[in-house]
Amino acid sequence: MSNNGTDHQFDLTIPAAENMVRITFEPEGRTVEFAFGTLPYDHHGLPMSFLDVAENYGIFLDHACGGVCACTTCHIHIEQGEAGLNEASEEELDRMEKAPGLQLNSRLGCQAVITRPGTYIVAIPSWNKNYVSEGKPLAMGEAK
Repeated sequence: MSNNGTDHQFDLTIPAAENMVRITFEPEGRTVEFAFGTLPYDHHGLPMSFLDVAENYGIFLDHACGGVCACTTCHIHIEQGEAGLNEASEEELDRMEKAPGLQLNSRLGCQAVITRPGTYIVAIPSWNKNYVSEGKPLAMGEAK
């Protein structure tokens, strides 16, 4: 059950309410919010991963391998909220060694799982977007 991108405007100066997850995807500046534990699993990446959230809300996050930790196209930078995520697995760390533009806050969107309510900001590197992926938007901001 996808939200199809019908995210709302939020007052980002006010913290997310108790038991809520708020995620802002940069550089698009799209913010989504939902009660922790209520997001339906869309079968992209691990349940409650940033890729799973992105797919539920119609936000483009490339995932050439289907979200199974076999590539690095869903490489993201965690700008805020890292403490509320699972630890990176050895498989993810091994895969990340091959990612371009690796930073200390780099994770794979398919593997970085939100483990508690809170506010998260993730940046999708513009150089990491593959606009010619089959079935994906051809331009930034185009609806899914």
